[in-house]
Amino acid sequence: MKNLLVSSAIAGALMLAGTPAFAYKIFVSNERGNDITVLDSENFEVIDTFDVGQRPRGIAVSPDGKSLYVCTSDDDIIKEFSTETYEFIRTLPSGPDPELLVVSPDGTRLYAANEDDNLVTIINLETGARVVEVPVGVEPEGMGISPDGQTVVNTSETTNMAHFIDKDSQQITANVLVDSRPRFAQYKADGSEIWVSAEIGGTVSVIDAESKQIKEKITFEIQGIRSEAIQPVGVRITPDDAKAYVALGPANRVAVVDANTYEVLDYLLVGQRVWQLAFSPDAEHLFTTNGISNDISIVDVSEDEVIKSVQVGQQPWGVAVADVD
Repeated sequence: MKNLLVSSAIAGALMLAGTPAFAYKIFVSNERGNDITVLDSENFEVIDTFDVGQRPRGIAVSPDGKSLYVCTSDDDIIKEFSTETYEFIRTLPSGPDPELLVVSPDGTRLYAANEDDNLVTIINLETGARVVEVPVGVEPEGMGISPDGQTVVNTSETTNMAHFIDKDSQQITANVLVDSRPRFAQYKADGSEIWVSAEIGGTVSVIDAESKQIKEKITFEIQGIRSEAIQPVGVRITPDDAKAYVALGPANRVAVVDANTYEVLDYLLVGQRVWQLAFSPDAEHLFTTNGISNDISIVDVSEDEVIKSVQVGQQPWGVAVADVD
């Protein structure tokens, strides 16, 4: 009987070891394919594809994991889908050419950058109505939000600024000049810093959240790669604020950065024209969209090693993860 119990315990442990700590789905927006590719978390394989509209780019998942929001840029709207059934739920208003969006931590508001009319649209997710449009710089793109939801950051590509918008007043409270063509804004989990990537400038500006001053500029150098091909775009910082990952566009690399010392630790070779990034819910894996090779790369975060590449749709752009536990 004792041997039987031991054998059962071993078998149970093996089964548990083969089960993901978190069950989740990975959603990839395919800019040219006009669809979303869905992958599972068990084998990182494609399990479905569904049409969404013209030129999907920025995507985000609601905090409860039930809704997927998609910027269909050439349709000039945002669409909401079920993460479980992929069924269309509703259309949300935006200005022309919505590109990136963020959802508030409490799930009540959505903020979208509208590239063609220099506005950030604020949407009430309970009613589905537009709350207000906030004028920002020329060609707004990047969107970031503080962990407490009180501050939204928009980056404008042509004005080369990060605009800080207060949740309550819905007004810009600060403008920070960064390097050329800022693409993305990412807060640290503790809310102390905002990292803003500059695609043409080739840098990431680290902005102090309280003073709104740039405290560091991170640069990148890859042997054998021309400096003009090193173009920072997507940025993600681990939940413990220890490491940051920066997608470097046509350099086909993701930079691994010590988020405390700002030292570049490594460059990971991924697919062609790496664009956006997302963590798994447990932050054990990082997913990159590679727009020219039409695939995503999967990075083991603890080892900083690319473990798999998966073909998706045509010109993958955005990536978001929904916890389905």
